[in-house]
Amino acid sequence: MTSEIQPAYSKQRIRYAVLSIFIAQGLCFASWASRLPDIKKDFNVESYLHYGLLMFLLPMGKFIAIPAVGFLLPRLGSKKTVLISIIGYALSLFLVSIVPGITGLGITLFLFGIFWNMTDISLNTQAIEVERIYGKPIIATFHASWSLSACIGAIIGYSMINLNVITFYHFLGMTLLAIAIVMLNYKYLQEPAKAVEKEENLNVAQGSKAKTGKLHLPESLLIQLGLVWLLALIVENTMFEWSDVYFQSVIKAPESLQVGFLVFMVMMFAGRMLTNFAYTIWQKKTVLQIAGALIFAGFIISSLFIGYSDALITKVIITSIGFMLIGLGISCVVPTIYSIVGDKAKTPVGTALTIMSSISFVGPFISPLLVGSVSDAYGPKWAYLIMSVVGLLIIAAVSFVKNLRK
Repeated sequence: MTSEIQPAYSKQRIRYAVLSIFIAQGLCFASWASRLPDIKKDFNVESYLHYGLLMFLLPMGKFIAIPAVGFLLPRLGSKKTVLISIIGYALSLFLVSIVPGITGLGITLFLFGIFWNMTDISLNTQAIEVERIYGKPIIATFHASWSLSACIGAIIGYSMINLNVITFYHFLGMTLLAIAIVMLNYKYLQEPAKAVEKEENLNVAQGSKAKTGKLHLPESLLIQLGLVWLLALIVENTMFEWSDVYFQSVIKAPESLQVGFLVFMVMMFAGRMLTNFAYTIWQKKTVLQIAGALIFAGFIISSLFIGYSDALITKVIITSIGFMLIGLGISCVVPTIYSIVGDKAKTPVGTALTIMSSISFVGPFISPLLVGSVSDAYGPKWAYLIMSVVGLLIIAAVSFVKNLRK
């Protein structure tokens, strides 16, 4: 039996420190996403395909981050890795506003993707440690804080656009704010308990090997949920990267009415706040099916219904309603998948999430090339119409998941 070292600070202060860094990450993310139309314009990216290829560099960077953070975590610990990752993430955001030329932008977006995923992995490691200290499930509060800060960041971005503040000053302010948050809270971060860390590493290393040493296929539940997660990431990345571009290029909305990303993020946050309430009304399987239906309806409305009126304000309202439905639908998919795994999976949670992440990771690679190539050939409306099929695929995939009664 190993004795655990007690934290030097109160568990509340440790929790607030990790929450603060989740907030810093959400602000950086929303700042980038809210100014994508300006970035596209500033770098003269006229082709939708070229824009899609630029967005493709983000998941490429995220992929490279996996071995990078795997190298750093056991050597530096999650505390120092968080410091490196979030500061790199914030500085990469600022670099987007000052790099010269499209090549520089591509390299910066690649770095942004690397530090993005490094932050995700190392910061969630901190969240798991805080949950261990508390002895009860609280990880959802960290993800909720990220969603809230992303909403606030989207509002700030919308305000900066309408105040004609250029990306240089906007991103500089967010970068300095994020670094200040990290510096104020860094000392309160914790290193995972060695026994817990060792056990988790052992689970990941062993994967789904049985005690006999034979390799077994993952349980079907994880494969099915991994596929649903993959589809959800396609939707998320499409909305993160194309929402305001869609308002700019399809609706021809002025900057004061480019609210696509903002309304999507607000409804995504609202949906996550309502997810637990939804479980009291419907089975989790039904919640996922409703989510798929909302996503389908949202893409259909935003791609087909805007053609029924030539009035700009009507198009803005109709498309906003579509984006709100998509945000509400996608908000509950990943939290519900996590909940189902915790309730139903026979595989240890750490290993289960690793298996599903390995399947779902393909999603972010699909969306930029799919939406970019279709938009370039036929227009973004057709790309969004095709994306509506993803909502139906979520419904179909969930319908084949067995033994979900709660």
